[in-house]
Amino acid sequence: MSKKTIMLGNEAIARGAYEAGVKLSSAYPGTPSTEISEYLAKYEEVYTEWAPNEKVAAEVAIGASISGVRSLACMKHVGLNVASDPLYTFAYTGVNGGSVFVVADDPGLASSQNEQDTRMIARAAHVPVLEPSDSSEAKEFVKIAYELSEKYDTPVILRTTTKLAHSQSAVELCDRTEVPDRGYERDVRKYVMMPASAIGRHLVVEAREKKMAEDAAEFSVNKTEINDTKIGFITCGIAYQYVKEACPNASVLKLGLVNPISKKLVDDFMSKVETVYVFEELEPVIEEQVKAWGYEVKGKEIFTRQGEYSANMLKKAVFGIDEVVFEKADSPARPPILCPGCPHRSVFSVLSKLKIHAAGDIGCYTLGAVAPLSVIDTTICMGASISSLHGMEKARGKDYIKNWVAVIGDSTFLHTGVNSLINMVYNKSTGTVMILDNRTTGMTGHQEHAATGKTLKGEDTYAIDLAELCRAVGVPNVVEVSSFDVAELEKTVRESVASDTLTVIIAKAPCVLLKGQKFPNLCVVDPDKCKKCGLCMKIGCPAMTKGADGKVKIDPTMCNGCGLCKNYCKSGAIKTEVR
Repeated sequence: MSKKTIMLGNEAIARGAYEAGVKLSSAYPGTPSTEISEYLAKYEEVYTEWAPNEKVAAEVAIGASISGVRSLACMKHVGLNVASDPLYTFAYTGVNGGSVFVVADDPGLASSQNEQDTRMIARAAHVPVLEPSDSSEAKEFVKIAYELSEKYDTPVILRTTTKLAHSQSAVELCDRTEVPDRGYERDVRKYVMMPASAIGRHLVVEAREKKMAEDAAEFSVNKTEINDTKIGFITCGIAYQYVKEACPNASVLKLGLVNPISKKLVDDFMSKVETVYVFEELEPVIEEQVKAWGYEVKGKEIFTRQGEYSANMLKKAVFGIDEVVFEKADSPARPPILCPGCPHRSVFSVLSKLKIHAAGDIGCYTLGAVAPLSVIDTTICMGASISSLHGMEKARGKDYIKNWVAVIGDSTFLHTGVNSLINMVYNKSTGTVMILDNRTTGMTGHQEHAATGKTLKGEDTYAIDLAELCRAVGVPNVVEVSSFDVAELEKTVRESVASDTLTVIIAKAPCVLLKGQKFPNLCVVDPDKCKKCGLCMKIGCPAMTKGADGKVKIDPTMCNGCGLCKNYCKSGAIKTEVR
């Protein structure tokens, strides 16, 4: 079979894994990588799963590789930090069946807490990196990655970015290649990384990387285009598309293998082109290597290290041409906000009323940092809310955290929050941890996790009981409460922060965007009773506005009848009706 179709970059990566004969994929959802696993789950030939975190996903893929099958692990750039422990050692052990880590970077911070360049970690770990420029290459590079993985006995990273992951281009579909399982042979020096073995394997890693760099001049993923020799670009990934758009007549060295870099290709290109620019998003990885070889090139002194690149940015930096692609519309700012009826809003409204600070975590609840709720004070990384609260107590004493709580979601709690909670128990903390259990992995698009009772493929499975888990690790006080029972939630929080007992409060209510949710009720305002006090507006629900007369209005197309606003209306102007 061979036919062409239009695919997202993420869908093309999944297709590439399928065609390459991959048998196992493990991942943790994280924008912009999430859809890879969702597309791959549609192929019955591939076992796919959501792991509780990226470290586990990497280790699952490593185990599959050692057993002799082709395996895949998918994550976003900050997820690679979590998976870096096994990755660094996997580079030493090498593979049996081919193993590829797909890592999606996020230039421009579309949905991340930092800008991070995966090539920097790969270079430190001595792991080769392939970077495609469109969906077609994304599919083909996956297949090439497995060939390189098995030929050079190494895990391979396929680096993608937000723009590539979520843009579309033509892809030629091919049949799946069923790759025979490789036999496993016990080899302590290869797979058991105690010091005596690791010393020898480090030499193997160096030799392998040197050999790959030498061979890379012949790799099909690298491409040299000699046109106008007065100006040239060394580039990679999606940045290549901007070069072709802005400077179609320039000479280009397009690197598909961005670590290690072929010196032979660079030498040849530099000998033919007068002025060379290195055009790469984020860090000057290629630029520094080329300059280390003694060449004068132009790079980050005119191109920023920050954000996404564009063809217009290139034209402005190189030629001083500032083209206005779109007239900027004079429209009001639309910052991200919690959805109408979001259970997080109910929790945050209580914390705001009690003037309690919250050490936050990664998820939708970061939106509680902004007005009018203004509750979340910190966001660092997955699981850090609990650990940082513990640090505050141990540094400043029990009284210091009497007006602090840690706030974490159910999926994030299972990701890395459990270890942090164990640390609180073990080291005798007395703080308050709030798990906002909305029954899904919300911000990345409603993926299942170990407490939802469904697998990635939609199969029924055991659902971890978060309350029982907390009790099992030794938390002395675990309370479950509805997120929308404002009175009970307020009482529970007051008692918890005042006590000297470690408490976990599990605030439970499903995400309003989950499939199957029904909203039979609607909140309405009686204008005759509205006192224009604005107390109900303090919760920041986007379904609520003030009219020209100063009285509150509720948009029936947005309201889902959660009733939170009703709790804050002292004049009884808001009531709940059947929709």
